[in-house]
Amino acid sequence: MKSNFKIAALLTCHNRRDKTLSCLHALFQASLPPDYKLDVYLVDDGSTDGTGKAINEGFPDVKLIQGDGNLYWNRGMHLAWDTATRAYDYDYYLWLNDDVILFQDSLIELLDVAKTHSGAIVCGITCSAGDGQEITYGGYAANGTLLVPNGSPQLCPGVFNGNIVLVSRGAYDKVGNLDPKFWHAIGDFDYAMRARKKSVDAYVTPGISGVCERNESLSDWCLPNIKLSKRLRSLYSPLGKAQPQYFFIYELRHYGIVRAVKHLLTIHLRVLIPSLWK
Repeated sequence: MKSNFKIAALLTCHNRRDKTLSCLHALFQASLPPDYKLDVYLVDDGSTDGTGKAINEGFPDVKLIQGDGNLYWNRGMHLAWDTATRAYDYDYYLWLNDDVILFQDSLIELLDVAKTHSGAIVCGITCSAGDGQEITYGGYAANGTLLVPNGSPQLCPGVFNGNIVLVSRGAYDKVGNLDPKFWHAIGDFDYAMRARKKSVDAYVTPGISGVCERNESLSDWCLPNIKLSKRLRSLYSPLGKAQPQYFFIYELRHYGIVRAVKHLLTIHLRVLIPSLWK
């Protein structure tokens, strides 16, 4: 039986120095079983706020990868993952958003679920920093609602957010890396759907794995008080959340041409007449 296991933690960041450093501090403080070793691969996607220098000084063991500022989340994570797989044959890959503060025992809980459900993906649940009762990210039920921790691992029949995700080597061998077709968003949902098609199960953790605040604000392209030209720029930017080209690819791939075309039209209708949606 194997006695030494290696995990590659994968992160990407851009101009969020303090959040990134806080995330790394919590990651390195998190407990690991004695037979596990953690390597960290972090893409600094063209930060101009001194993030890279601060990481080199404070966390010299982090394997820092330079981006050009045009990768955003999904392509940055793809680069970190690709770099890790070229360096070593890891047992697990941990996706981690740089605005997540992991709890002390979160990695142990993730690994416990992964060991119980061999070859699966395990999604960590996050909460807000307030009273810890508001679930912000994690895995989704079939009806599209976030699963609430109940003290036991729960099968995740829907998609999952990429904030805290542990991908076993068995799952990686079947599903592979994130798809670099997607720029910023959608890549995590696409990965969840691809995993299901490969018969790879996903589970959420029994408890909450960390703190991550939810971004509740609507994109500019949804707001009627924003000029149409700015709404269009917002929609087609990498941060538009439903960037038409990539959202169409995602829906065509997983839901078919009818739904993909329908939402392509309604997205643009919302941009033109945002007051139709409340």
